[in-house]
Amino acid sequence: MAKQTITMPQLGESVTEGTIERWLVKPGDTVEKYDPLAEVNTDKVTAEIPSSFSGTIKELIASEGDTLEVGAAVCTIETEGGESAEAKAAPAESEPANEMPAAGSDQHEKLSGTGGSSTPAKADPSGARYSPAVLRLSQEHGIDLSQVEGSGRGGRITRKDLMRLIESGNIPTQSDGPQHEPAQTRAEQPKTGAAPAPAEQPGRQPAGVQTAAGDVEIPVSGVRRAIANNMLRSKQEAPHAWTMVEVDVTGLVQYRDSIKNEFKSKEGFGLTYFAFFVKAVAQALKEFPMMNSMWAGDKIVQKKAINISIAVATEDALFVPVIRDADEKTIKGIAREVKELADKVRSGKLKSEEMQGGTFTVNNTGSFGSVQSMGIINYPQAAILQVESIVKRPVIMDGGMFAARDMVNLCLSLDHRVLDGLVAGRFLARVKEILENISSENTSVY
Repeated sequence: MAKQTITMPQLGESVTEGTIERWLVKPGDTVEKYDPLAEVNTDKVTAEIPSSFSGTIKELIASEGDTLEVGAAVCTIETEGGESAEAKAAPAESEPANEMPAAGSDQHEKLSGTGGSSTPAKADPSGARYSPAVLRLSQEHGIDLSQVEGSGRGGRITRKDLMRLIESGNIPTQSDGPQHEPAQTRAEQPKTGAAPAPAEQPGRQPAGVQTAAGDVEIPVSGVRRAIANNMLRSKQEAPHAWTMVEVDVTGLVQYRDSIKNEFKSKEGFGLTYFAFFVKAVAQALKEFPMMNSMWAGDKIVQKKAINISIAVATEDALFVPVIRDADEKTIKGIAREVKELADKVRSGKLKSEEMQGGTFTVNNTGSFGSVQSMGIINYPQAAILQVESIVKRPVIMDGGMFAARDMVNLCLSLDHRVLDGLVAGRFLARVKEILENISSENTSVY
């Protein structure tokens, strides 16, 4: 018999950690190779950890709710024969830990949690040991770790413990009790007998949130927390700017409406307006490649591939699958892919790789009746375009006559570190021009 170790897999190209949402097995269960062991949530997708071996579950090292870095041990499996993976993994624990990324780094913060991470914890003068993630959260929110009761092994404080305190607003500060700050963050204080109050942190939930009879407390799911963290990071790191244009899409509406029934009968799926917008954006991105860029700290990366992220909402989460090489696809091809990706999201079959590699986001906010909105950029992309609702409005035409026209607002949020108003304005003007020239005479969906 040999004991094999299952580790947190890499669930995305920029994913460095995952949270165990739910175990699907328990010690003593027999599993086959590729059987799902646990559901894991990252900031990009919810996925399953498959078993790499056939055997019997020996130990669940990580608990539900634990956040572990990629490569950290999550459970062990006893197999028949073969070399023990535990012996192979042992040397890794003595390797030096990765340094914490600097503020503004594109790398996600690496967490050690309590589930066997190879990133060593750091000690404070009282003898307690904390992971880098716990130290960072405590510093950001002024939490006195000596007053926190840990739920990890041996009473160790986990990131989940601190997030629970932050959400409740009942944060123990240094002035509430004995001080045991980590040595590397402690500053010399004048001996006045009182510690200064911690500085107010941006985005921190105000203390004193009260619940009354009839209030409903909704637990924050892993997916919702990942969305919140990504949106907060985008707003904190990317200086957002916003601009909007009005587009007359009367010709587009007439053309699509004239062929939609025949198209659905022939292809088996509907032809939406959104496919025309995605195609127009992809064409304009090819002509204005700077819009297809990302901020990378000491450089700007202009992406060659035009991979359009689209937002698909479920009842409790938002997913952003990717249409790859959208500039090379027809309107029909884009319409088919939008439908397939949306169906996968809503049936829970979307794969993590189908959410990776996006370079620009197009969001169909008009499907909810919105006519003007300001999107938060899908980090680390440099821009997001909101396609609003198409509405009929009276428009003054050439010659001063009024006419009822189909109008839509396109709202662009951009990262001002990467993009300036000039290139953004020219890009939007080109998208407007493409859309306003769509008609049965000069456009084909095939």
